[in-house]
Amino acid sequence: MPRPAKAPREDMIEKVLDAAERAARAGGLRAIGMRRIASEIGYVAGSIYNTLGDLDEVILRLNARTLRRLREHIADRISPRRDAASNAFAVADAYLDFVAADPLVWSLILEHSTPGREFPDWYQHELSQTTGLVDEVLKPLIPDPAERRAAVAILWAALHGLASLSSTGKLAVINGANPRGMAHLLIARFLGISGVDQLPKTRRKT
Repeated sequence: MPRPAKAPREDMIEKVLDAAERAARAGGLRAIGMRRIASEIGYVAGSIYNTLGDLDEVILRLNARTLRRLREHIADRISPRRDAASNAFAVADAYLDFVAADPLVWSLILEHSTPGREFPDWYQHELSQTTGLVDEVLKPLIPDPAERRAAVAILWAALHGLASLSSTGKLAVINGANPRGMAHLLIARFLGISGVDQLPKTRRKT
């Protein structure tokens, strides 16, 4: 049975986000511009402003979609049949793999800022859904809700840092270990998980 056609507004929003994502993959945040997007999809810039809002709104919507993709990627890697520690490591692996596969699109989440402007509810929802998945993974290891929320924020920030340094090639300057090994050691030490005692070294090409 054919899928129902999308409403014109929804179709336009998807086209705008697709074009913004392609621009980001080509050149990061600086490559995204309203005129460029409008020209690529065959609209005038004013119609995009009227439908979505300004460029900040477009980037926020793209970031929300990226968060949703990240959440789905992490969900595919964890399993209720595995122990909590294995799932915690799987979250780190999934996060790092996701960033490595699409670093410039992911970097928008870190680089784009709107000083003095609060995140809209729909963006907060996507962010909380994604961090909430990590919260569920850590629940067996950290029963206290307040402590667990703090742990999620700390681990999330740490993975952000590792992924950012790795994607820009700067991690090797700090440490010769690969980012996955560092992430596993970080999680093991932070959560008190035994069995991860050293950092696997990155293999050098010969």
